[in-house]
Amino acid sequence: MTDKKSIIRSVGSYLPARVVSNDELAKTVETSDEWIQQRTGIKQRYIAAEGENTSDLAAAAGRKAMENAGITIDDIDLIVVATTTPDMTFPATAAVVQQKLGMHHGAAFDIQAVCSGFVYAVATADSYLKNALARRALVIGAETASRILDWNDRTTCVLFGDGAGAVVMELGKAGEERGVLATSLRSDGHYWNKLYTDGGPSSTQSMGHIRMEGKEVFKHAVGMITDVVYKVLEDTGHTIDDLDWFVPHQANKRIIDGAGVKLGLPPEKVVVTVDRHANTSAASVPLALHTAVADGRIKRGDLVMIEAMGGGFTWGASLIRW
Repeated sequence: MTDKKSIIRSVGSYLPARVVSNDELAKTVETSDEWIQQRTGIKQRYIAAEGENTSDLAAAAGRKAMENAGITIDDIDLIVVATTTPDMTFPATAAVVQQKLGMHHGAAFDIQAVCSGFVYAVATADSYLKNALARRALVIGAETASRILDWNDRTTCVLFGDGAGAVVMELGKAGEERGVLATSLRSDGHYWNKLYTDGGPSSTQSMGHIRMEGKEVFKHAVGMITDVVYKVLEDTGHTIDDLDWFVPHQANKRIIDGAGVKLGLPPEKVVVTVDRHANTSAASVPLALHTAVADGRIKRGDLVMIEAMGGGFTWGASLIRW
């Protein structure tokens, strides 16, 4: 083991060209801009073009993260892609990303923890780096959630969008304060049927669509989120007041607001992008991170909490000194 921490060296993101507003959705499904915004806070979402796959979004975000770090693919020896919408059942989307980035060395694999996938992927890469199984990792959250939506179901089709975000992770110097300070991951499969897809290779030999019991998800979400946040704070000796930024999974503005109130966080410390991106599942946290880094809110030395909760249920949080 090492006393070094895994630092996040850079962030990058990618969004498809097509923007779909609430008003556009209202032309094809019984809904309205007012109905969607009141219940979710979402104003628009990005939808991948025909032929634009999850690996394309992931590779684009990865390239941006490497560009922002001032490195090339030759400097990466681990790619971890968190996704619920892989290009194919196999190989892993990470392997396809590896090919698209021109990488012949190292290792690449996927993480499937639905909306919590990026937090799980950060924890996985952190462990690999600390145990000398890799020296520098490209960690990506990427989704084409639009491909698994039932566009006749207004309770789900208004919620999701497509996109990708990525970070470059590497070991910092011994004794450096920056880096991933602690992570808490949880799951409880007893809730699997509250948020799931009604298909898959083993069960129906089909892709399936997202199905959700919205009230049940909301009922559990705030408690589960605060549970792991407090655990990470306890493990590091920090308090809520120490946080500079809270970067939650962008599922629903009501859930984000509810978690913020329960944690006692002032709204100005909470990064919110759900209005622009909608729920991009595993991509939502890195997309929000890149937004806040790019606009200058998150700065070197800031204490940043990321968290997510998704189907499974899975949930997790990570405290990072930026």
